[in-house]
Amino acid sequence: MKRLAYLLSITVFLSCQSRDQPVDPNDIEGKRTLLAEKKKAYKALRGEIDVLTRELNRLDPLKEKAAEKVRTKILASKEFKRYIEVQGRVVADDMVNASSAVGGRLTQVLVSEGEYVKRGQLIATTDMETTEKQIAELQTSLDLATTVFERQERLWKKDIGSEIQYLEAKSNKERLENSLQTIKSQTSKKNIYAPISGTVEKKYLSQGETAGPGMPIVQILNTGKTKVIADLQESLLSSIKKGDRVSIYYPALDKTVDSRVTMIGRTIDPANRTFKVELSASNMGGLLKPNLLAQVKFNDLTKSNAVIIPLDVLQEDVAGNKFAYRAITKDGKKIAEKVLLELGESNEEGVTVLIGLKAGDELVVEGAKKLADGKKITIVAE
Repeated sequence: MKRLAYLLSITVFLSCQSRDQPVDPNDIEGKRTLLAEKKKAYKALRGEIDVLTRELNRLDPLKEKAAEKVRTKILASKEFKRYIEVQGRVVADDMVNASSAVGGRLTQVLVSEGEYVKRGQLIATTDMETTEKQIAELQTSLDLATTVFERQERLWKKDIGSEIQYLEAKSNKERLENSLQTIKSQTSKKNIYAPISGTVEKKYLSQGETAGPGMPIVQILNTGKTKVIADLQESLLSSIKKGDRVSIYYPALDKTVDSRVTMIGRTIDPANRTFKVELSASNMGGLLKPNLLAQVKFNDLTKSNAVIIPLDVLQEDVAGNKFAYRAITKDGKKIAEKVLLELGESNEEGVTVLIGLKAGDELVVEGAKKLADGKKITIVAE
């Protein structure tokens, strides 16, 4: 305080001394002299201000800034799983066409669309009138050929007639028998039966229309056995294996079920570079319909002992480096430490950290946007 009083007395003395010497401010030299005096007085006053400021700071120091309040969590290593989602479709495991083996005009079609049929049930019949007339003609020819053969045989046994006549009669009879047997087997195919049990999904032909050999008449669908088919990019070929567990979501039904991969395609589609996978799918009481949309979630990557942090704690500096803050103790106080990160794969939970953080670190999860490296922090509970 004595020093302050001394400085003030010097300032007063200098100002008084400058007032005792008259200076004409109208004269250029007078103005220069006055300016020099003012500068000298200002310099002395500036020095006094600096001294007073230092003294005041020593006697009454500035209060320390309050620490930022943050929330933290202790990082732990755990299993990391990444999933991909693709669209698939429901397919009926049994969907077959009932068709006529011989063709012809349909005399009856005994089922309708939406009707349930059992395996072996009669579905339709084909007009075989022409074939039946052919059978009658062949039967007449066969009767005559049989009579001729029997007579030739009796004569041959009595050594009457030539051997060639006997052989021709026998050959003609056997040929007609074979022809009759063949055409009769065709008539047995005039009836079309259901190859499987199920529902008539589609009716292609009606009574009176003509069906060619092998042409479908009705389509039968067994919805009791269904599966889901999806196409995956060839890059996933090494990630998916038969027996892998998957999750299937049906948006139209708002239902999610667990399933397994039952088949992996052996070829790659050259048009879109995908391969086919099949998944088992319970029909859920008939709710699943063919071509129903299914969203399939596959686990294509699994890592053990991974450190995962939430995406919202990540920040980026001007150099493009990703970083986060962790809480550390220094000189008995908690401070925020900026940590540069090297990141790995991510999922809906967060992103894995390859370099920068480890299990046991205390990560700042709330309030990090206000922090700077070395900033004092206060950790608050949830």
